[in-house]
Formats: sequence, C-alpha cells, structure tokens
Amino acid sequence: MFIAGEHTGSRREQTTIVSPADGNPVDSVPQAADGDVDRAVEAAAQAFHRWRDTPASRRAEVLRRGAHRVLAHRDELGRLLTAEHGKTLREAGLEIHRFVSTLEHCAGLARDRRGSHVPELDHNTYGLVVRRPLGVVAAIVAWNFPTLLLANKLGPALIAGNTVVAKPAPTTPLTTLRIAELLHDAGLPPGVLNVICGGAESGEALVAHDAVRKVAFTGTTATGARVATRAGASVKRVVLELSGSDPFIVCEDADLDAAASAASVGRFFNAGQSCLAVKRVYCVAEALDTFLERLLARVRRLKVGPPTMAGTILGPVHTSELRSRLEQQLADGVDSGGEVVAGGGRPVDEALNAGWYFEPTVLRDPAHDCRLATEEVLGPVLPVWSVANLEEAIEHANVSPFGLGSSIWTRDLDAATHAAGRLEAGYTWVNAPQRLYDELPLGGIGASGYGKEHGREALEEYSELKSLVVRHRSPGRTR
Repeated sequence: MFIAGEHTGSRREQTTIVSPADGNPVDSVPQAADGDVDRAVEAAAQAFHRWRDTPASRRAEVLRRGAHRVLAHRDELGRLLTAEHGKTLREAGLEIHRFVSTLEHCAGLARDRRGSHVPELDHNTYGLVVRRPLGVVAAIVAWNFPTLLLANKLGPALIAGNTVVAKPAPTTPLTTLRIAELLHDAGLPPGVLNVICGGAESGEALVAHDAVRKVAFTGTTATGARVATRAGASVKRVVLELSGSDPFIVCEDADLDAAASAASVGRFFNAGQSCLAVKRVYCVAEALDTFLERLLARVRRLKVGPPTMAGTILGPVHTSELRSRLEQQLADGVDSGGEVVAGGGRPVDEALNAGWYFEPTVLRDPAHDCRLATEEVLGPVLPVWSVANLEEAIEHANVSPFGLGSSIWTRDLDAATHAAGRLEAGYTWVNAPQRLYDELPLGGIGASGYGKEHGREALEEYSELKSLVVRHRSPGRTR
C-alpha cells in the first residue's frame, strides 16, 4: 500500500494478482486491515490543512508536474496495466494518456474557480458565497479502467483542496500504486494521496470512517447502493458512477457506415468491459440488413489474442467469473429466440486456453426481456434488434433501469433533437462515436447513479458552499 508517502505492508495476508491472459501470477499486494485504513485516513486528514491552504495555482503546478512524470513512464505503466487487467498494450497506453490529460484539464481549472457577491443585503451589508474543500475524500475505483477512473476523482478532488484515500479494485491495484509513487516523487506532499488495497471489507471500513467526508465510487449498482447506505449513516457526500446498458439507435436515414463503425468500437473496445459502452442496438427495420452487413464486416476483422501481441484488438475478459456470466447471458439470449450472426463462444485457438478469452459476438433479435437487455453486460457481446420506427426504439431504450449513456444516428435534425430530449440518460451522442470529453459533465440517472464527474461541475462536487454576511461602516464614519 502507499500511505503518507511511503510503501507499507499489512499484518493481514497477501493477495496474488493474476494475469487474465494466461492465469499466471503477476505480483502480490497486502490486504488492508482496519488499522491500515485508519492510518491512511489519518495521513490524509493530517495533510489536509496544509494542502487546503496551498494556493490553488500551486496545487495545479504540482498536479501538472505529476501528470508529466506519469506520461514519462507511460510505457512502463502500460505494460503493468496490461499485465494486471488484460487489456491490450495499445488500450493501456491510451488509458495512461487519458489519465494525464484529465489531470492536466483539472489543473487548468484551478485559476477559474469562482464564488459570488450579493450586494445590499441590508444597510451597509453585503453577502459573499465562497467555496471550500470538503476534507478527506475516499475514491473507490472499479477494475475496468483503473487509472482513468482514478483521474476522474483525483483531479478535481486535489484541485479543490481535498486529500484522497484511493482504493483500487482488488484485482487491479498495481498501476495505481505505481502512479501514487510517481505523483509523490513529482512533489505531491505525503498524505495528500494514499492508496490502500483490499476487497469489500476494506472498502466498507473506508466508507464508514468518521474522518472521510466524501465518497466517490465507480462500480456496480448493487455495490453502489451499499456504499450510499453506509455513507448515509454518517451524512457523507456521495457520487456514484454505476452500471450501464447504453442504447444505440439507428434510423433509416443514418450514415450506416459511420454508425456501424461507432457501434463496433463502442461495444468492443476494452473487450466490451465498460459501464459506458454501446450495449443495445435498435435499428429501424428498413436499414437493418445494410447496417448489419457493415457492422459484421468490422466485427469479423477484430483479432482476439494475447494483449501483448502486435495486431491484437481484443484481449481476454478480466476474470473467469466474468466470462462465465457472459456465457450465461448469451445463452439466455439465444434461448429467447436470438440468432448468433458473429462469434458466439471461446476462441478455438488452443494457445489461448489458459486465458479468459471470448469472441466478439453479435446476436440478432433476442427477446426484449432477455438478460442481455435487462442486465449490464461486461464483455464482447452485442444484441441488435429490429424496430419499426424511432418511437419504438426510444420506448425500448427507456425500459432499462440504467441511464448512463445513449446514442442516436439520423440525418434528421428534428428526429435527433426529439430523441436526445426523450432518452433517459446522462449523456447522449448524436451522430458521434462514444467519446468522453473532460469539458462535459458525466453522470448517470436511475440505476446508473448520481452526481457528476468531468467538467466544471466536478469541482463543485468536491467543494461546499459557505455564505458570508459582511457589515461595514458608512463612508466617513469614525469609531
């Protein structure tokens, strides 16, 4: 673990980190006991007052210097991320680059923080509204994008003047630990960022700790509900970025080539393991055959293989349990009447048997109430449904309890505007691939959580408002 600027162990057992590509051990990390969680939070609490009182421009300088140091170690970090997660070297490099760009974006917001002035509240009295940091922030991060999700929390939290205790997923702690060390070496003071390792027990101890004032969590809806309950007992602030099942609507007048490309990348990037990803395609019937033809041409070119091998597009899924769940969800879709039109199982290459690989798969017209439609699907499986028109597509899209992202493809501006207003999601792309922008707030509705990351709105999530009332003397008045 990394506490108060130093690597530290624990009196509890070590956990072995296993490579999803071949099942071999990569490294081992200690499991945090309650005392370790206490030490990490206390280190963050002790560092808070000094970090809060550091000018925001200085905090930004430290963050930029740390980002540059991380970028200088991009290849090293990419290899480490590939080893523990299973994503390809290319995708790992992109994630490290995104970590850096998010920190740099947040650093740029440091000089643009604002409060407000309310004149003439009363005779010789005016008001001020100021923003203050919260204190110690718990950042609990999922396994699918360990560094990107950390940056979403770390950047705005530190720029706003908070200190952080991060808990990566138990299967992907290694890159986070190394990044914490690099940021510290670049000048981040001891205790401003601490990293503990462990599973649900460590997470619950962190969420429940009295000195933690905010919890920023990314993970499943079920776990997020437990986090909110535990945090609510001590009235902590909470931001939850949870599960998703993003609909992707294709109208008859869409640019089908561009739509097929966006659907392929949006579903199969990171081997389909993203909460914010294309997960349900609804295509108007008269365009379906052409759309599927172009989609399948792309899907069949996706090469499955070891994540370190040149040319590999899809590495393994992260765990054997994830692959088993994916197979069950696909079987349910087939049993409901769906037709597998691409992929459908584990690769036949015996060289991949030791890892948790799965073919990129497309399923046509399963039942609308099958598990592929009602659950979050983390893996390279994409169901495609035929619909009569845009209204039917929107109706099916909004049946899901999840409301993270959504897409609409049409050349009709009126139809696009109508769909964007009706789709129950925190993010909608219109004729655009699923790309996140640091300038725009990200957050779900419904079972996909609440609160915002990215954008100026993220800084607001990591600060609190305080009202000041100031009464002054009239000009010329003496004491």
